[in-house]
Amino acid sequence: MIKSSFAVFILTHGRPNNVITFQKLKQCGYTGKIFIVIDDEDDSAETYYRNFGKEQVIVFNKEQIAETFDVGDTQEDKRSTVYARNASFKIAKDLGFDYFMQLDDDYRKFEYRYASGYTLKSLAIRSLDDVFEAYIALLQDTNALTVAMAQGGDFINGVIDFKKTPIARKAMNTFIFRTDRPMTFIGRMNDDVNSFLTYGSRGELILTAKDAMITQLDTQLYKGGMSDMYRLNGTYMKSMYSLMMAPSCVKVQTMQTKNPRIHHRITWDHAVPKIIHQKYSKGIKI
Repeated sequence: MIKSSFAVFILTHGRPNNVITFQKLKQCGYTGKIFIVIDDEDDSAETYYRNFGKEQVIVFNKEQIAETFDVGDTQEDKRSTVYARNASFKIAKDLGFDYFMQLDDDYRKFEYRYASGYTLKSLAIRSLDDVFEAYIALLQDTNALTVAMAQGGDFINGVIDFKKTPIARKAMNTFIFRTDRPMTFIGRMNDDVNSFLTYGSRGELILTAKDAMITQLDTQLYKGGMSDMYRLNGTYMKSMYSLMMAPSCVKVQTMQTKNPRIHHRITWDHAVPKIIHQKYSKGIKI
């Protein structure tokens, strides 16, 4: 693995004693560099220093970063991961990394996904070094803006969908970037969806490879981070940011699950440009 030019950034706020992603990375075989990224408005900074060491905790200026992108509203509440996401590029550049990965602080599993007959199965990852190296290779080979691991929701349709679309044109939670190709996240809430739709609509490749996935703790139940904002506003407001950013392909509807909630729905035929197969060519030379 290209350890000297790659690092993992765990984005966190107000949860110095509950950065479960840190230990999970090590348990799953990651041996590279890890940095904890917090903002200068985090009252628990001293506890982060005590738990992880000052050399491993990176603090960025939240007000300064707020001037560099569009939050999509007129609120003053800055409890959002989007600030840390956008600050990460300069941090990675200043530290001299060619590649870096953004992770949230609440991952409880890293797993492989694979098809076994008509069943979609999972297997705990024990060699994250190799997995991250494979994702970096995908980033290089496709010239994508970013690549990501999958989430549980990417497998709702089971093994048939897994085989049909092993790579999706989206990215959430586990972004891997080239430091020299920065991407500006937008929107106070749902910033990952807002951003992959905005950049994707412009023809940028943003990819999720479904061979591996992460599992998070329940956001609504995990204290700190974005949880307070979600409990205050619910998922209705969160989904509205993406509708506002991409009204041509996003609508808001109720997810009919065990606990129904409002969620965004993307019409992918309207979302991103597609390459037309050569078999449809009529032989017209341009």
